[in-house]
Amino acid sequence: MIEAFFVVWLGVLAAQLSPGPNLAAVASTALGDGRRPALFVVLGVAIGMFVWSFSTALGLAALLEQFPLSLVLLRFVGGAYLLWMAFKAAKSVVRNAPVAVSADAAGLTDAAAFRRGLFVLLTNPKAVMMWAAVSTFLFGAGLTPAQVLAFGPIGATSGLMVYGFYAWAFSTPAATRGYARAARGIEAVFAGAFGLLGGRLIWDGLKELKA
Repeated sequence: MIEAFFVVWLGVLAAQLSPGPNLAAVASTALGDGRRPALFVVLGVAIGMFVWSFSTALGLAALLEQFPLSLVLLRFVGGAYLLWMAFKAAKSVVRNAPVAVSADAAGLTDAAAFRRGLFVLLTNPKAVMMWAAVSTFLFGAGLTPAQVLAFGPIGATSGLMVYGFYAWAFSTPAATRGYARAARGIEAVFAGAFGLLGGRLIWDGLKELKA
């Protein structure tokens, strides 16, 4: 279980570090409204991660209980999605696409900032697909539903720490420029991590078909 958790966490961590809607919401709030509202955005994002991880794990557990063979199909679907995400990240690295984060001075209250983070996460279809792929990988590693559910708080805590650091860092323009310079390397790590996870899922699916 620990090995499966660690492998999946590395992929989730790479996704959290890379540019995306979550980072944009946190960074723009930090630049425009300051550190405190940005931290409430972070809290909303972390809660949203827990909601999706919990929901996808429960949903897949119910599906696999009724249709055990559906795990093979889920491996191919989840693996293909992770490989697609890896391909897009790799293409971004090759093109050296610039990372632009602008200030959003909306004068957010703590509650409004929390809602922004929560809604950004819950309305992002990529988040659903990623957590579904994570749950598929963990179920495929032989973990029980309770063990898969236990990964949710780990992923959410990781997001809380990563985006909490971004909330602190992006409250200064110098950090924004520094991230822009490092973004290409972070995207490369993301592409490699998701490529490995996606390839592993598809390989396991192929092995099960041959069995």
